[in-house]
Amino acid sequence: MKKNILLALALVLIATISTAQIKDSIIKKPVAFPKNYVAQLDVVYTKVKDWEGKADLYLALNETKPTPIIINIHGGGWKTGSKDTQGGFYPFFKAGFAVANMEYRMSDQAKAPAAIEDTRCMLVYLIQNAKKLNIDPNKIIIMGGSAGGHLALMGGLLGNDHRFDTNCKGTENIKVAAIIDKYGIMDVWDWTYGPDHKSSSPAFWLGDNAKNEAFIKTVSPITYITKNSPPVFIVHGDADPTVPYHQSVDLYKRLQELGVKSEFFTVPGGLHGKFEKDKNTEINEAILKFIASLAPFK
Repeated sequence: MKKNILLALALVLIATISTAQIKDSIIKKPVAFPKNYVAQLDVVYTKVKDWEGKADLYLALNETKPTPIIINIHGGGWKTGSKDTQGGFYPFFKAGFAVANMEYRMSDQAKAPAAIEDTRCMLVYLIQNAKKLNIDPNKIIIMGGSAGGHLALMGGLLGNDHRFDTNCKGTENIKVAAIIDKYGIMDVWDWTYGPDHKSSSPAFWLGDNAKNEAFIKTVSPITYITKNSPPVFIVHGDADPTVPYHQSVDLYKRLQELGVKSEFFTVPGGLHGKFEKDKNTEINEAILKFIASLAPFK
């Protein structure tokens, strides 16, 4: 009995050390921003019990009118990743955008729909504090990759459906000007149980609801697409081994069927992100061109 207790304690200690080593091994990306920008780091945008949701805000100074802003959401299967690993915002700074680089609860902290709730709270925070931050609430772009792409889709497609706004009540007219979805998940059931599923991440994130098809439908972006959905720009590599390419193909098909303004950028031979530098430059240029074509930016 005593040996079993000691063994259990040893396993817990090893797991704790491993987790700490993983966190310590995260390579933080310093974010370069223009001289006329200011960084507000680790801004608390929401609180859930003893957890604080934080975001790094990069804001344009001395602007005579409110600036557009991009919300960036990291990927990692809802279980890994960090805002501190995100970068590549300079093209957006150059185009006059502020950036909110957010974190959210991982699946070992809270199961679905926690990450969606946090994403919605980020939106609400920006809308409620638009004047103080000098940002234009009519020019919010929400962007993410992989699981972050899923959260960007959910955050934007929900619109004024407040089912996941439990922690951030009281704000109406929640909307985004566009969604930038990079190889995100649009059908969680398909990614969990479909013929091309290759990840344990969704089942872990879903927790006790892993077999609850009705619940999974509520956390799948495909459920919320209507003819009034915001414009969507999609990026996906056609050789993605993690999130099947057909997820984006099906998403684009549905958007087109309903007449939603959308564009699909396929990366030939592209894997799960990690595209070549030249290709990323091309993608960013296409994203900015897409945004410039939207009514609020004309």
